Amino acid sequence: MPFTIDSARGIFPNTLTADAVPATIARFNQLSVEDQLALIWFAYLEMGKTITVAAPGAANMQFAEITLEEISKMSPQAQSQTMCDLANRSDTPICRTYGSWTPNLKLGFWYQLGQWMDQGLVAPIPEGYQLSANATAVLQAIKNLDSGQQITVLRNAVVDMGFDAKKLGSSKRVSEPVEPPTSIAQRTQVTIEGISNPTVLSYMNYLNANDFEALIELFTPDGALQPPFQRPIVGKEAILRFFREECQNLKLIPERGVSEPAEDEYSQIKVTGKVQTPWFSANVGMNIAWRFLLNSENQIFFVAIDLLASPKELLNLAR
Repeated sequence: MPFTIDSARGIFPNTLTADAVPATIARFNQLSVEDQLALIWFAYLEMGKTITVAAPGAANMQFAEITLEEISKMSPQAQSQTMCDLANRSDTPICRTYGSWTPNLKLGFWYQLGQWMDQGLVAPIPEGYQLSANATAVLQAIKNLDSGQQITVLRNAVVDMGFDAKKLGSSKRVSEPVEPPTSIAQRTQVTIEGISNPTVLSYMNYLNANDFEALIELFTPDGALQPPFQRPIVGKEAILRFFREECQNLKLIPERGVSEPAEDEYSQIKVTGKVQTPWFSANVGMNIAWRFLLNSENQIFFVAIDLLASPKELLNLAR
């Protein structure tokens, strides 16, 4: 076999990813807990001027409602302490519950806390609080990113909070309900300039339709998917879990692509375009590249999803 997962990661090496995003996340993680929470709050207010955050549906938040209700009944001091515990990744019942949630539940949780802080129902950042010089620099770095990159930084900031899920042992991971696939009659079909490969087109169409059962059948049994700034997820069972937990109701808008032969009858295909998420208004899209490696039977052995450095990278299809 000519490719391993590690070697497959090197296809289309000139793809310029948004390196400023992991660098900004690393700087955020080095801040004090107080500055982290304040920065999330200030960034939430700042983003509200340019990026509309979408309210999560009631069904999607049912597993977080008990925790949110518990926090709403606390004293302001206890509310502040709970948020500090989450940022400190402390071993508390609420932090353990939070650690078992999937990313979308965590995003919805902080969305609701942000709403309540704005309404004065949950303890806000103290009036007159001043960010430290380091936190101010990180906030400015976030402002300098494009909207899709800002979303990624703030998502990672809250997703990594709470008690470490890896320390929860066999505790069940809690996610929002999986919605049924879009009916055949209501599905749309993408077109990609330069690409007619049926597997790549089906990947986009199935994902847009939430048809994860059909989507996973496009992969080889030992295939892998690499989300932005993460290690590859290997094996159909793990990839399917990722799709169900993190990819519901995405809107993929691929635009153009290039296809090249690779060793041993493999083919490599790069597609660029945008992805819109249900958490933000429809005018906010992340600039994305998909790098596919398909075997001789046109199955996906590897696909990397890259957050691009800039909008101009959408046109960069160089190998």
